[in-house]
Parts: sequence; structure tokens; C-alpha cells
Amino acid sequence: MADYLRDESDEVVHLPQQQSFAALTIGAIGVVYGDIGTSPIYAFREALVPVLHDGMANRAEVLGLLSLLIWTLILIVTVKYVIFLLRVDNRGEGGVLALYTMVRLAVGRRSVPILSLAIIGAALFFGDAAITPAISVLSAVEGAKLVLPSLEEWVLPVTVGILLALFIVQRKGTKTIAGAFGPITLLWFVTLAGLGLWHIVEEPGVLLAFDPTWGVQFLLDHWGIAFTVLGAVFLAVTGAEALYADLGHFGRKPIIAAWIILVFPALVLNYLGQGALVLAHPETLTNPFFSMTSPELLPFLVILATAATVIAAQAVISGAFSMGRAAIQLGLLPRLTIRHTAANQSGQIYIAAINW
Repeated sequence: MADYLRDESDEVVHLPQQQSFAALTIGAIGVVYGDIGTSPIYAFREALVPVLHDGMANRAEVLGLLSLLIWTLILIVTVKYVIFLLRVDNRGEGGVLALYTMVRLAVGRRSVPILSLAIIGAALFFGDAAITPAISVLSAVEGAKLVLPSLEEWVLPVTVGILLALFIVQRKGTKTIAGAFGPITLLWFVTLAGLGLWHIVEEPGVLLAFDPTWGVQFLLDHWGIAFTVLGAVFLAVTGAEALYADLGHFGRKPIIAAWIILVFPALVLNYLGQGALVLAHPETLTNPFFSMTSPELLPFLVILATAATVIAAQAVISGAFSMGRAAIQLGLLPRLTIRHTAANQSGQIYIAAINW
């Protein structure tokens, strides 16, 4: 088996500047959490749609949905990824193929069923990586029409231009990308938390959603649409796989610190704030996220949301590079040139064949 950290086809780009823990944490905020960080724009709204009665939802339904959203974040991201999966790395690398390598070494032989599962998991991730940048950037540019309606005819050209620029700068490494995206995403999460707190103060009763019995009771009362609602609720964790796939890019501790200190609290506060807003002002049900701010600040929120959605594409791109290297070293892909873009972080890589 080829060495998981270095391959003979690797081209190392030495970057002498040391990356501190703080820099890696900010980088993780911008790259790893870009995708999951944009979920508040649509997750709660979509979860509300199946339960609306004449355009209304009662208090128990709102609290039930909030409880499902909160506990989905706790169980899938905090418990599954942060507590367990991030501890299961293969020489610092994460992802489904790194997990397969560890299982293969433990078993001592090549297991076709286990290999098949690993290939399917990798294929699903590559499929996600192929379509997510285009979809997220397109939706971002379309959102900008709320500020400048005259941009409608420029949506496609601007989208293509942004995507082209995004993939061109990949060769400079995730440190360069994170340096630009990290502060913007940091501002995005602070904004999410601030908007949420503002409305929680208005309707503090939404804090009851931390009680999981609200979510369980909601599913029991709405068993006929439970799977539809859960499908919308799971939008809240889109991009969570980047925590594990990008493990080699930033390391375990920066990823965990970013989640515990900033990302998780900001997401929970924003979902609770949206619920509080809907309970206090039912007319905001159709678009609770953009209704959280005043009309004067709406352009700022739309622009910031657009930037955050564009940045979200980076999470899956970085993960695709890590997944690609693992596939190459396991013989599942042909030998491709791998450029290491950081002297002290072996997981920060660039693979041109996957990028283009």
C-alpha cells in the first residue's frame, strides 16, 4: 500500500511561514464550515413548509421543529463527527477512504464488500463536490438580485466568472483561500448569532426547544409527514462531512475549536431566533431568515449571505482533494500529480486533475 502521507508523484511546494493554531482555526471556519454555515438561510423555512395550515404553524410545531434542528446538530455533528470520527484518522487524514484504510489494516486482507462501501461513499462525495459549487454560487448570485434587480441578465456570466476565479486560486493552497474567506465567514457566524439573540430576547420561550421531547412529540403527532420533515431538517447538516474530509487540511484541534466556540452556538442561536420571530410575527413564515433584520440592513444581510454561500463551495473542493489523494494511494484512481502547499501541514494539497 502506498504511503498515505507522501506519494512519489507528490510535488512539494514549501511554504516557510508557520501557521498558528489561531490561523488554522480561522481557516477552518472559512473552509470547513462554509457549507453548513449557510443552512440557516433555508433549512428552517423548508422544514416549516410541510406543517403549514393555511399559512400558519402553531407553537408546538415551531418548538418541535426547532428541537429537531438543534438535536440533529448535536447528534450528527457534535457527537458523530466531533467526538468520535475526528479521533479516527489515518496519519492525520480523514474521509471515508481513510476510514477504509484503517479497517483494511485491522482486518489484514482486502474485503470486497467493505471496499465497495468505501467506493460508493467516495463516489457520493465526489458527486456532491461536482455539483455543490455551481449550485451554491448560482443561488448566491441570484440572491443578489434582491439588492440590484438589474443584475438578472448577468446572473449566468457572473456565476461562471466567480466559479472560474474560485478554481484558479485553488493552486495557491487552502491557506491562501482561508486567509480571504475566514474573516468573511467569521463575520457571517457572528451575524447569525447576533440576529438570533435579538429575537430570542423578544420570545425567550423558544429555549424550551432544547428539550428533545418536543421533537419526539412532533414526529409522533405528524407521523404521516415525518420523513418529509426530517428530509428538510437534515438540510441543517449539509456539509458536515467536510469536518472529517478536511481533517488533513487543518487538523483535529482547530476544527473542534471552531465548532465548539463559534459555529455550533451561532447556528443554534440563529435557528432559535428564527423560531422566536415566527412565533412573535407569524407573517414572516415564508422567509424567516431574511425577515430577521430591518429593511435598512437587509441589503447588508443579502450581500453577506451571498458571500457566505459562494465561500461554501470551498468546503467540498478541499474535501475532494483529500479524497482524491486517498483514492490515488489506494489504487482506485490513476497516479496524478499532488502538490503540497504547506510545509507543516501535509494534508494541504492541490490536485490539478481533480480541480479541472
